[in-house]
Amino acid sequence: MTYLSKTLLLCAGLALAACSNPNRFDNATGADMNGSGMAGMAGSASDPTSPLYFQQSVGDRVLFAVDQSTLSPTAQATLDGQAQWLLTNTDYTAVIEGHADEQGTREYNLALGARRANSVQEYLVSRGIADNRLKVVSYGKERPIELCSDEACYSKNRRAVTVISVVPSS
Repeated sequence: MTYLSKTLLLCAGLALAACSNPNRFDNATGADMNGSGMAGMAGSASDPTSPLYFQQSVGDRVLFAVDQSTLSPTAQATLDGQAQWLLTNTDYTAVIEGHADEQGTREYNLALGARRANSVQEYLVSRGIADNRLKVVSYGKERPIELCSDEACYSKNRRAVTVISVVPSS
């Protein structure tokens, strides 16, 4: 091995060794101040007031049947959880994105996405969320999450997604 190769190898080893202690910023017990590690940490998936919790635990999307904007019982259950979260966390607003699968024209799918987003908005308003905290947008078939031409993909793309954000301070 040449001198340069040995030097690079040594530097790489030292760099990796410096990253080997995951608790290097915590106190001596390896836990945060409340002794719980990451549990409940602000912004984490276990913090019930965080957007990540909303997305992963409550659920940020509902799915629809072909050419439908009617909410299924499963969708209603998810939206009940979203409404409860939004009622508890009043510092957040939401944009409801309506989506469709790739079948049909662009115009048809934009209109279908709008109907889906509107049905979600109407449901959340019926559960007590102020209308001025909700906005709707339709992407039609323009933003698929799955790209293939079969029902498994189509069913994931027929959706409404609730995207939350913090209300800006005045």
